Amino acid sequence: MQNELGYKLMLAFEGFEVPQRIREWIVARNPAGFTLFRGLNVQNLAQVRALTAELQSIAKQANQPPLIIATDQEGGQLNALGEETTLFPGNMALGATRDVALARQVGQAMGRELAALGVNVNYAPVCDISSNPNNPACGIRAFGDDPALAAEMAAALVAGMQAEGVAATIKHFPGIGESRVDSHYSLPLLGHSRARLEEVELRPFRTAIAAGAKLIMSGHFAIPALTGSTELPATLSRAVMHDFVRDELGFAGIVISDALDMGAISQGAGQIVDVITAVRAEVDLLLLTSSAEVQERLYAGLQLAISRGLIDETHLQPSLARIRALKQWLAQTPQPPLEMVACAEHQALAQEVANRAITLARNDAGLLPLRLPSKARIAVIMPQPKDLTPADTSSFITPSLATAVRAHHPHVDEFITSHPPTATEIASLRQKASAYDLLIVGTLSASLDGMQVELVKALLETAVPTITVALRTPYDLTVYPNAQTHICTYSILPAVMHALAAALFGEIPFQGILPVRLGNGGR
Repeated sequence: MQNELGYKLMLAFEGFEVPQRIREWIVARNPAGFTLFRGLNVQNLAQVRALTAELQSIAKQANQPPLIIATDQEGGQLNALGEETTLFPGNMALGATRDVALARQVGQAMGRELAALGVNVNYAPVCDISSNPNNPACGIRAFGDDPALAAEMAAALVAGMQAEGVAATIKHFPGIGESRVDSHYSLPLLGHSRARLEEVELRPFRTAIAAGAKLIMSGHFAIPALTGSTELPATLSRAVMHDFVRDELGFAGIVISDALDMGAISQGAGQIVDVITAVRAEVDLLLLTSSAEVQERLYAGLQLAISRGLIDETHLQPSLARIRALKQWLAQTPQPPLEMVACAEHQALAQEVANRAITLARNDAGLLPLRLPSKARIAVIMPQPKDLTPADTSSFITPSLATAVRAHHPHVDEFITSHPPTATEIASLRQKASAYDLLIVGTLSASLDGMQVELVKALLETAVPTITVALRTPYDLTVYPNAQTHICTYSILPAVMHALAAALFGEIPFQGILPVRLGNGGR
């Protein structure tokens, strides 16, 4: 049993090539596999493919089955394999299209690209419901606030990805959309009744399981309706991970923990207690980060737990059998050529999603479509993108809204503010506004950022016609409700900015339908 202990661990490392330490881990300890992260392992497409090939070659030479190689390629705000892949607009944009067949196509395209890069497990799709506008971690990662819509979309993405031989991971079980804190930093407490869970949170998970999802990722949050405790994370609860997931839902696949470096889980010397508890709860795979010290400490701690009888055959053997079965399934699909990544077909699909997601929430001033004199001056204003949560790669995106608008009109000036904008920037932009005939003001989750709200309010107080654009979560209109012309894009990715500009100037229609309610019961 000791020589199979590594099967429980999903490791990570820093490097564009395989470090010697990781080579030794593979040969001596037989880990389940590795998670690749944008900032740690991704340089370019050829390098990623070479890296995954090297990892698999080491395992093969050691007479081990194929490694699980995973990443977070959700689309939208989280694209772990970099900007050379096809950047799909993400879950909430798909929710705005209401097109389940389109979601399946996106899943297939994602699966092909991941497989071409040597990645065989995707930590997606997110099945959480965007039921709380103040949730700092969910936002556009969700399909919307309608459980039925989320269920259909999640199942479609699962089916699409797995049709291409890439295993999908539905997360964050049993649903963290209502949280008011980010589990990266502390333990959320979700006080739902069991009836509410069945009606809302669990519906997408049940449907995605029925669609064949290979993995479930547990959420690090307390949910007393299932655990009976306000302090026990669901990941560590056998009542959730075994009794509910296995016995009640009938899920026969892999349960993987969310990352074990999160603040919702014990850190430091006490972390091994939570890790042992997770194994006893019947979590199959433990998701570790790149810290060599933590990896060594937890491996040694698990060895000791086995030798002391805290973990026995009943905790390990069924889990190891499931992991072997997943590895066998992953080995069945041949690797597509690298040219599949960001091919013309996939880029066109991303553009189609973007075009169909752009949503006109308000046109009370009758500004749209724009019909401007050729000499009219437009100011495009938005904050510098940054990562608003650890599950975010927005900081890698160069703002392109002004460039997209400039393709339709010659006189466009760009103003990129700090994030959040400073009082000095707000005063300066208000003063400069009078020199323009139109302001296009983009906000990034302004409903959680008072300074962005102050900027928009200051610009709306000028006499200059203004279009506000929620470039991330659609809730921004609720905090600057006096905006008369408002659009939701659900993303800042280039295809979405092209779609926004085309819709502004009437080249394509606004087709998106708001996937969340924006107060007063309206959409």
